[in-house]
Amino acid sequence: MRDPYTVLGVPRSASEKDIKSAYRKLAKKYHPDQNPEDPAAHSKFAEATNAYDLLNDAAKRSQFDRGEIDADGNPKFAGFNPGAAGQRGGRTAQGGFTAEDILKEFMSGFGGQPRGGSARGPAGGAQWDPFAGAAGGAGARSAKGEDLVVNATISLEDAHKAASIPVRMPSGKVLSVKLPDKVEEGQQIRLKGQGSPGMGEPGDALVTVRFEKSKQFRRDGADLRTDVPITLYEAVLGAKVRVPTLDGSVELNLPPGIDTGKALRLKGKGLYGDGDLYANLKVILPPGGDADLEALARFMRDQKPYKVRD
Repeated sequence: MRDPYTVLGVPRSASEKDIKSAYRKLAKKYHPDQNPEDPAAHSKFAEATNAYDLLNDAAKRSQFDRGEIDADGNPKFAGFNPGAAGQRGGRTAQGGFTAEDILKEFMSGFGGQPRGGSARGPAGGAQWDPFAGAAGGAGARSAKGEDLVVNATISLEDAHKAASIPVRMPSGKVLSVKLPDKVEEGQQIRLKGQGSPGMGEPGDALVTVRFEKSKQFRRDGADLRTDVPITLYEAVLGAKVRVPTLDGSVELNLPPGIDTGKALRLKGKGLYGDGDLYANLKVILPPGGDADLEALARFMRDQKPYKVRD
């Protein structure tokens, strides 16, 4: 990741308030909900979130400012301590080594000697293999890191559009993950190289998809149901009403005299277009009561009664 101060657009002397304010502006601008079809915006949102997570943590911010960790929160190896590591084959590693440099030094037998050269172990025996006994000898050098399982709760709308969603990893890092077409509950999305680090390549992250409960729709397989409130006069006289769908609102024609509780089917408007959408009509009476309506109801009860129950 880039320098977190640069990402948020704040100086190193920025206060917590300044950092929070800068992040809020970027999050509002690049949030996936505001940019459902813009992968670049999703990446900027994830980058801003990672930068904020680091700078919002006082300890990590201090470590970063001192150069002890990088922008991703990973420790930097400013030097290799001979007292801690000891001497290997007559030479100690010194200077500014990265983790990769140290592994290369291990694999070259230390002192630049190729594997199979004359480097000796601490007891002067055969060539010392720093990986021997750790996890099966030389095979440990290529041991892949463990896979991580992460849950992601998604909306029906995101699933329907195969949108990109932000997923927070156990490390705190936020990734933009593209949902596959027609994703199902419990399906796993494999993110190559986003798991735990290993002696060789890192493991993968397995993102398990869960559907969140929708406030608007009830799911029955690929079919969806939604409640549509209508007025008494719309039910009696008929009307055109707006009905929400996963693709946006559509206009629905209500025939005169339609019963409340009746479900009107919108073909092909279910999840992924594989199912249908059922609009359940619910007549809502005027708030606070109405004298004319009450008089009409009494007239119908006394003069024009009808049965709706046995």
